[in-house]
Amino acid sequence: IVWDECTMSHRQALEALDRTLQDLRGNGKHMGGVVVLLAGDFRQTLPVIPKGTMADEIKACLKSSPLWKHVIPLGLKTNMRVHLQ
Repeated sequence: IVWDECTMSHRQALEALDRTLQDLRGNGKHMGGVVVLLAGDFRQTLPVIPKGTMADEIKACLKSSPLWKHVIPLGLKTNMRVHLQ
């Protein structure tokens, strides 16, 4: 599963995906044993919490989820758009 712009999503969405995949696959492993690729830039938009404070946005961020400790971060180093020109 590829989840683009995940950084704008509420942590509860990630946690709901985890529970759903576990239920559907009958597998108690994280994400039901499925590889999930989360793509996004945390320096950009965080989740929008109507009438929320910055603290509310941080609490809603994916990095605040207990699942985040199981994420293996990978970084892209080469700007491919520059190489196409």
